[in-house]
Amino acid sequence: MENQILKLRGMSCAACASNIEEAIRAVPGVEACNVNFGAEQAAVTYDPHQTNLTYIQAAVDEAGYKAQPLKDVMAPEDDAERRERAAENRQLTRKAGVSLVVGGILVIGSLPMMLGLPIPFIPIWLHNPWFQLVLTTPVLFWAGNSFFINAWKALKRHSASMDTLVAVGTGTAFLYSLFPTVYPQWFIDQGLNPDVYFEAAAVIVALILLGRLLENRAKGQTSEAIRKLMGLQAKTARVIRDGREFDIPIAEVVLGDVILVRPGEKIPVDGAIIDGASTLDEAMVTGESVPVQKTVGDEVIGATLNKTGSFKFRATRVGKDTFLAQIVKLVQQAQGSKAPIQKMADQVTSWFVPVVMAIAILTFIVWYNVMGNVTMALITTVGVLIIACPCALGLATPTSIMVGTGKGAENGILIKGADSLELAHKIQTIVLDKTGTITQGKPTVTDYLTVNGTATELHLLKLAGTLERNSEHPLAEAVVNYAQAQGVTLEEAQGFEAVAGSGVQGSVAGQRVQIGTHRWMTELGIATDRLQTQWEQLESQGRTVVWLAVDGTVEAILAIADAVKPSSAAAIATLQRMGLEVVMLTGDNRRTAEAIAREVGITRVFAEVRPDQKAAQVEGLQREGKVVAMVGDGINDAPALAQADVGMAIGTGTDVAIAASDITLISGDLHGIVTAIQLSRATMANIRQNLFFAFIYNVAGIPIAAGILYPIFGWLLSPIIAGAAMAFSSVSVVTNALRLRNFRPRLQE
Repeated sequence: MENQILKLRGMSCAACASNIEEAIRAVPGVEACNVNFGAEQAAVTYDPHQTNLTYIQAAVDEAGYKAQPLKDVMAPEDDAERRERAAENRQLTRKAGVSLVVGGILVIGSLPMMLGLPIPFIPIWLHNPWFQLVLTTPVLFWAGNSFFINAWKALKRHSASMDTLVAVGTGTAFLYSLFPTVYPQWFIDQGLNPDVYFEAAAVIVALILLGRLLENRAKGQTSEAIRKLMGLQAKTARVIRDGREFDIPIAEVVLGDVILVRPGEKIPVDGAIIDGASTLDEAMVTGESVPVQKTVGDEVIGATLNKTGSFKFRATRVGKDTFLAQIVKLVQQAQGSKAPIQKMADQVTSWFVPVVMAIAILTFIVWYNVMGNVTMALITTVGVLIIACPCALGLATPTSIMVGTGKGAENGILIKGADSLELAHKIQTIVLDKTGTITQGKPTVTDYLTVNGTATELHLLKLAGTLERNSEHPLAEAVVNYAQAQGVTLEEAQGFEAVAGSGVQGSVAGQRVQIGTHRWMTELGIATDRLQTQWEQLESQGRTVVWLAVDGTVEAILAIADAVKPSSAAAIATLQRMGLEVVMLTGDNRRTAEAIAREVGITRVFAEVRPDQKAAQVEGLQREGKVVAMVGDGINDAPALAQADVGMAIGTGTDVAIAASDITLISGDLHGIVTAIQLSRATMANIRQNLFFAFIYNVAGIPIAAGILYPIFGWLLSPIIAGAAMAFSSVSVVTNALRLRNFRPRLQE
C-alpha cells in the first residue's frame, strides 16, 4: 500500500468533503480515504498494483473538484501557487465588497417597504423594482456565480451541498421578485402588494461571501504551526568541496557533504560533527530550553541554532529525510486525519442538506395553506434554506485538531493521528519504563566486587568486557566502558548468545562466561551465597547488580547506577495530581526497582519483567478496565507501546520504539507526557464547544427561520439576518478553534 496526501480545491462545505470521500473510495484499489474539510486535504491509502494517482485525481475531477499531490513538505513554496491563492483571495474580496455596497443601497431603498411608511430622505426611485433588478442581477450571477455552478455540479452528481441551499434560497427570492417586477398588476388584482425581495438575495450573497472570506483567512491560521516549522530551516549551507568553501541552497546539499557552521548560524541539515565543538540551542525542534554541548562524533539536527563555537559536520540526512522534514510530515498527517468524535458530525452532514430542503418545502406548504400568504411562505422558506449551515459542523473537529497537533509540535510533542490526540484525554494509567524514561539511560558502573574481596582482578573485567561488547544493552555498554577505563584490552568472544531479560553468555579465551541477573544465576543452578549480602546492600541503594560467572562459578558482581532525570519526580507528581495512576515497569530486580520508584514517588511497580512480558503487563492493566498509556524508549518496549491504548515514545530512543508509538516526546523529558495529556484535554474541550455551538445553532436556527415563534411572539426572521447568521456561524467555530493557539502547559498542576 502507498499513502498520498492530496491538496483539494473547490470544496465549499462538509458535504463536499463527503462527496469527495465517496468518489475516491469508489476507485478500485483504494483502501482508505479521509478528507479533511478544514485542511482541504485528502489522505489516501491505495494499492499501486490496482490503481494510481491519475485515476484517483480523475475520480475527484469527475465529482466536480480538483486534486493535486501535496508537494515535498520541505520544498520552497511555488510562486505560481502562491500567486494563484492570492488572486483567489483578491477576487473573493472584490466580489464581497461590491456585493456589500450594492446590498447596502438595496436595503436603504427597501426601508419604506420594510417599515410600512414613507421616509422623506430616501428617494422613491431607490425602491423602483427595475432599478433593484438591474443592481441585483450582477451580484447574484457574477459575485454569487460559484453558488449556482457548484449547485448544478452537485445536482448532476445527484447530491447537494451548502451551495445548493444558497442557490435555491437566493434564486427563489430573485425569481419571486422578478414576477411582481414584470407583472405587478396580477398581484394587485389578487389583493396583494407587489413587493420585491431583491435586497434579500443580494445581501445574502454579500454576507455569505464575506463569511467565506473571513473563514478562509481564519482557516489559514490553523496551518500556522507547519509554516513556523518550515520557516525554521536555514536557506543556505556553507559546504566545503575540493578544498573550497561556498554557499549553496540547502536543496542542493547532498549526502556526505562537509558543511561549515559558524557562531549564530542555523544548522542546515542533519549530520555528525567531524571537527570542532560548540553549544547548540535545540529548543525549536526538541522543546528543550537548555543549550546542548556538542563535540566530534555528536549528531546535529537541521534547523537548530549554533550558539558559540565553529565546527564542521558531515551531512547524513538531507531533504525530506531530515529530522525537521519528518516532524513536518507527521504534523501534516495528523492534521489530515480524523478523530473518532468527527464520525457523528460526518453522519449528520451526510443527510443534512436533503433534510433542510425537505423542511424548507414543508415550511412553504404549511405557511401558504395556513396563512394563505405567499409572501410569508416565501420569507420563511428562504430563511430556512439560508440559515442552515453544514459548514459549522464540518469545521468543528478538523480545525481544532489542526491547531492542537500544530501546538503539540511547537512543544516538542509529535502526535501521529487525531485518534491518538482524542484518546489521550481518557488516559487513566500511565506505565513508565525505567531505563531511559525515568532515568537518563546512561548507566555507569559504580561498584566492582569479586569473591576474593578485591577490585583489582582485571582478568575478570577483561572477560566481562569482552563478552558484553557484543551486546547493545545500555548495561552492557556501562560494563564495557568501565573495563576500558581500567586499561583492559578486550578480545573476541565465541558463541555469544543474548538471553532476553536475563543476560549474555559465551566463551572467552576458552572459559565459559555468563553475565546476568540474580534470577538467571539461580535458574542456571549457580550459587550466589558468597556475595548475597553485598548484592542486597547495593540493590537497596537503587543500583542494578549484574553477576559474573566463569565456568559455572560466581566470581564477581558489578553495581550499575542510572541517574534519575532531574525532571522525573516533578513530572510524575504532576501526573498524579491530575488524577492519573503512574506505574513503573522494568526488567530490574524488585529491590532496585522499588528504590528508584521511592525516589520519584511511584507506589506501584512491575519489576523483573522480561521484554516479552511487558505487553502482557499492559494488557493486564487494560483488563482492569483502564485506559493505559505506555511510555518507553527501547526496542524491547515496542510491543508494549503497540499494546497500550496510547503509546508514547521518548524521542531520544530507538526508531523502532518511535515507529510503534502514537505520540513521540522529542526532548525525552517526562513533562512532555503532562503537556500531551493537557493538550488533549484542551483540544477535546474545544471540539465539544464547537460541536455544541454548531448543533445548537442549527437546531435552534432552522425552526426560528421556519417561523415557529411567529404564532407566539409575532417574530419572523428576515432572510437577511438568516444569511448573516449562517455566514458567521463557521467563522465563530474556526475562531474558537484558534483559541487553542494560546495553550500553555501547566507543569505544576
